[in-house]
Amino acid sequence: MTPYKSALCFLFCLIGIQGFCQYTDVINSNRPGVSRSAFSVGTNVAQLEIGPYLLKEERTPAASYEVSGFGIDFAVRYGLLWEELELNIEGSYQNDTKTFTSNISAEEDRANFKFLAVGAKYLVFDPYKNAEEDKPNLYSWKANRQFKWKSLIPAISIYLGANYDTKTNPYTAPGIEGFSPKVMIATQNNFSGGWVFVMNLIKDRVGTDQSDFQYILTLTHAFSPKWVIFGETQGIKSDFYADNLFRFGGAYLWGKDFQLDTAITFNTKDTPSVFSVNFGASYRLDFHKDKEVDNGTSALDEAERQSNRKGRNRKKKRKKGEDPESIIKKRKKDNIDFDDN
Repeated sequence: MTPYKSALCFLFCLIGIQGFCQYTDVINSNRPGVSRSAFSVGTNVAQLEIGPYLLKEERTPAASYEVSGFGIDFAVRYGLLWEELELNIEGSYQNDTKTFTSNISAEEDRANFKFLAVGAKYLVFDPYKNAEEDKPNLYSWKANRQFKWKSLIPAISIYLGANYDTKTNPYTAPGIEGFSPKVMIATQNNFSGGWVFVMNLIKDRVGTDQSDFQYILTLTHAFSPKWVIFGETQGIKSDFYADNLFRFGGAYLWGKDFQLDTAITFNTKDTPSVFSVNFGASYRLDFHKDKEVDNGTSALDEAERQSNRKGRNRKKKRKKGEDPESIIKKRKKDNIDFDDN
């Protein structure tokens, strides 16, 4: 979602795919795309996702300019209290030079956060939870790749957070300053054969002059235990900026707690044209422990109950005039009846 605790777990691990639980044995990263998985990293898991990039923008009509520079995307994620809950801090810092090419040539050096947000994500619906029939079939390769209608039902999470923008930020609309709300709905479908589809619907900087609406659609495919590829489209709409971005790339699982990735981003317009290349990594500190549920039904509990009952039987006194041999036969019968239950 999101890897399974089976021979097929690695098919989904590189792109934040979760199967039948929140926590997974291998790292669950949102990279290399920018969409967010519906699932969390798991309780007591701290994760860092980081990716430097190079950027080139060019606007050719009136008010022509060029932008070249570099930046870094980052996210810190932590699973707290419940498997469904994740706290995160994420952002993008950019440093570039904007060169105006129309009329009088001029340059402007810029540096600031394109966005910086803190929030919480919670899984409200998980169709894979306790779905015993959906576990991978370890004996049939074909069965694991058959289409299942239930896979059309997505996992759904909600995100509530806040952006923070500094005064005179060159990457935001004039007058944007301080905190502003951010909300998101994230869905995820895990299909057979290593295919996963993630959708994000985002309302950003709510109530400001740059109230963006964004959608992100990501399709990923794991074609080996270590490698995954993805394609993504991102739409942005506001009075300040509008665009349709496309991304393609892949990721490599270096170890169960470490992932490397790369991707390119571009658009199809010239107001401005956008092209960037990024390289990233994800690393987690895994302190997760499975919760032990004691409902009194374990094998040890049952053995203890049997032992206690047999002890009580042995303590029963022989009635006056009762044949000792019949008492022994009766005790054997009681034990046999109990064991059969």
